[in-house]
Amino acid sequence: MSEQPDPFDEIVDAETDRDPDLAVIEAGSRTLRAQAGSPQGDPVPARPADPEVDKALRAVEADLATRWGETKLEPSVARISALMDVLGEPQRAYPSIHITGTNGKTSTARMIEALLGAFDLRTGRYTSPHVQSVTERISLDGAAIEAERFVETYNDIKPYVEMVDAQQDFRLSFFEVLTGMAYAAFADAPVDVAVVEVGMGGSWDATNVIDGSVAVVTPIDLDHTDRLGETPAEIAVEKAGVIKQGATVILAQQPVDAAQVMLKKAVEVDATVAREGMEFGVVAREVAVGGQLVTLRGLGGEYEEIFLPLYGAHQAHNAAVALAAVEAFFGIGSEQARTLDMDTVRKAFAAVTSPGRLEVVRRSPTVVLDAAHNPAGARAAADGITESFGFSRLIGVVGASGDKDVRGFLEAFEPIFAEVVITQNSSHRSMDADELAAVAVEVFGDERVVVEPRLDDALEAAITLAEEESEFAGAGVLVTGSVITVGEARLLLGKG
Repeated sequence: MSEQPDPFDEIVDAETDRDPDLAVIEAGSRTLRAQAGSPQGDPVPARPADPEVDKALRAVEADLATRWGETKLEPSVARISALMDVLGEPQRAYPSIHITGTNGKTSTARMIEALLGAFDLRTGRYTSPHVQSVTERISLDGAAIEAERFVETYNDIKPYVEMVDAQQDFRLSFFEVLTGMAYAAFADAPVDVAVVEVGMGGSWDATNVIDGSVAVVTPIDLDHTDRLGETPAEIAVEKAGVIKQGATVILAQQPVDAAQVMLKKAVEVDATVAREGMEFGVVAREVAVGGQLVTLRGLGGEYEEIFLPLYGAHQAHNAAVALAAVEAFFGIGSEQARTLDMDTVRKAFAAVTSPGRLEVVRRSPTVVLDAAHNPAGARAAADGITESFGFSRLIGVVGASGDKDVRGFLEAFEPIFAEVVITQNSSHRSMDADELAAVAVEVFGDERVVVEPRLDDALEAAITLAEEESEFAGAGVLVTGSVITVGEARLLLGKG
């Protein structure tokens, strides 16, 4: 009787064929191989019910808004390093898992957080941007920090922030202050481990004052090209800055040139590397009600029949990366040859949420939100919604930022949108609806484009278009283009 091929061996063969140019670099790096509960309800916090707390939070938000926004940068860690110094280096009080990449960072961070929490570790998670509330960015024990604690943390570090402001050429930015707040809150909790997502890039990102024992690199693609570089390899140079001396690197599938950069950096700092498709990966997956059923190959072995309540192949790959990161954190693959407890892993993944990532917020017609904002993210969302929902007719609502590749983004959705409603969000970065519509007409044709500058009008128009096709009983709406667009749509549709 002939032996059946191992599905993971097939993945390895395919990956080896795809990346032949990496052999020389891999020869110099050490690769990692095993040798032998979450909160319920809406994961996005609403405004505080207490008027006084809400007033205090609004005052902090207004204060933060006077600082440089997240798109205005002076690439340096000098200011955040100075803040950490006067705060007593809170980021050294706990081990960290540091996450960079172009797409999938927040979902991966939330999965890592869920897994660590399921193993009774107290977690802190720092992610960006937020969907609805700034408090979402700082999470303790799997839930957004309470508004009262957010305000207290800000007031605690404010004198030190002002001290650093007075000493530097530029004041600390919005993102730098929030990073300082997160690290201080984690030390004060205290947490057992911090899961930290970079804001942009890696080497000069404000988060990069930690020494992550595990560095995670989600798929790299083109985004923020004006600041990070115009090719995956150039972007990877900045993102490789999170790989520290002796760390373990969990590397998602990458373009060959980006992978070369990452592996070269790993060699330079004597880091251990585990690569998706080689040391770990997705063995099998099938669509299930409310998500998907996956089998993952971890660093220590196989994990079967894991229910993941998120849609799309990209989320299965994020799950594989998250699992490998947690295994590496526990020393599996380098120090131990075993799997994590299967039931605990299943329980953790089954409770994962990722707001604004192919999130269903309404039925009849079904309205889905996805925060994709670049072509790679759009392709993943388009594939995921096609696979998991099977709409007979899909109406898009798109509001994008002006600094993005909107043509590439719209082209990714063109095959699946019957019509698209062009709109804009309230951010000053939002692309003018008429300007975006001009690009949309070139991609979709005039007859498939509707323009509604107000987001509430756009949602109403899209839902009406979907309801007009009620005889097909399979029409839906996808709201996308920006995290801000998704967050504002979420509120308008009664979430949060």
